[in-house]
Amino acid sequence: MFTEVTKAEYIGNYKVSVLFNDGVTKIIDFYSILFLHDYPAFITLKDIEVFKKFKVTDTLEWDNGNIDIAPETLYEMGETVNANPIEYSI
Repeated sequence: MFTEVTKAEYIGNYKVSVLFNDGVTKIIDFYSILFLHDYPAFITLKDIEVFKKFKVTDTLEWDNGNIDIAPETLYEMGETVNANPIEYSI
């Protein structure tokens, strides 16, 4: 199964609550990736108003898809707040 974002909600500062397709919800704090590392691709996201305007596709996107982060990376970055994984049978 591929990791995908199914729902996301801005919760304050640079934090987003993200529900993944396995039923797990994680809080992702983007502060360190935006301010403690110097990633040129994310410079515009330092503006909190721009940061808040993400779109959920199978991941989180900003700027009409010009900025995104792989859903697997988001999953690893997040702190689990609700671990109700969905059981899949083959």
